[in-house]
Amino acid sequence: MTERLDLPFTGIATFAKVPYQADVETLEADVAIIGAPYDLGTQVRSGARFGPRGIRNASTIYGMRTPRYYDAEFDEIYLDGVRIVDCGDVDMVHGDPRRCLDNIEVAIGALLARGALPVTLGGDHSVPIPILRAYGTAGVDDICVVQIDAHLDFVDERMGVREGHGNVMRRIAEMDHVTGIAQIGIRGPGSSDPSDFDDARRLGSVIIGPRRFREIGVAAVVEQIPRATRYYVTIDCDGFDPALMPGNGSPSPGGLTYHEGVDLLRGIAGLGEVVGFDFVEVAPVYDPTEITQQTAARIVLDFLGAIFKERERRAP
Repeated sequence: MTERLDLPFTGIATFAKVPYQADVETLEADVAIIGAPYDLGTQVRSGARFGPRGIRNASTIYGMRTPRYYDAEFDEIYLDGVRIVDCGDVDMVHGDPRRCLDNIEVAIGALLARGALPVTLGGDHSVPIPILRAYGTAGVDDICVVQIDAHLDFVDERMGVREGHGNVMRRIAEMDHVTGIAQIGIRGPGSSDPSDFDDARRLGSVIIGPRRFREIGVAAVVEQIPRATRYYVTIDCDGFDPALMPGNGSPSPGGLTYHEGVDLLRGIAGLGEVVGFDFVEVAPVYDPTEITQQTAARIVLDFLGAIFKERERRAP
């Protein structure tokens, strides 16, 4: 058979053009990419349901050969020999938020049962609620959840809604297997009431805004993250500055830069075992330039590279 060049614009757009694995029951991989195209928890500008597809399309530029890559800035080769597959999307049922969220929980549970590290492409920020529930059901405990976000997302309920994208960290904080929380990048209007901040701090959350982040530096921020056996990171694209990521439903000026975000993620990888992460709130309809989804795809690769480089260093 003639060898294929397989340029980014050819073939099926899995994440970074990794193999597609529809059958989770036979999954044998180190990393499983999965989409959760859910945005029924959005309060204002919807469109994050198209985030997984947008990120995948943008990521094909990183799939010329394999996800293995060389980073000249660190003089390191990353993801060499790491088995990454794309498991497609969780099934969504229009008009039935409960079933959509339950489907996400079941899907993540299946990936954990197969020993893969789940990487979830959202979807709005409701998505991590069922994800973290799946970790609890699977018996994964002592997890510190680190949130990169413009908003605190600590509202208890609004008009009876308890699992929208403004409730995610409140619901996660209530889970027994979550033992620590850090919320980084929090800023500006719409980031909950003072009582929500009081509740978050009372429950042990470390809250750091961009001004404080820049004042003390990345290393000091990482030092303040609660220590735990395991770490899960939830990344809202509005945690980054909208000049870098305009394609989201709740843009907030003054967010993290690319290097600040990636250096923070590298620091988290160095704290201990990262058991999963998500990237949510990418809404391609608001960014015809595609820089939002392009940067999101790059950050996913950067973080995976850091996670598995740390595993190499800790291996006997």
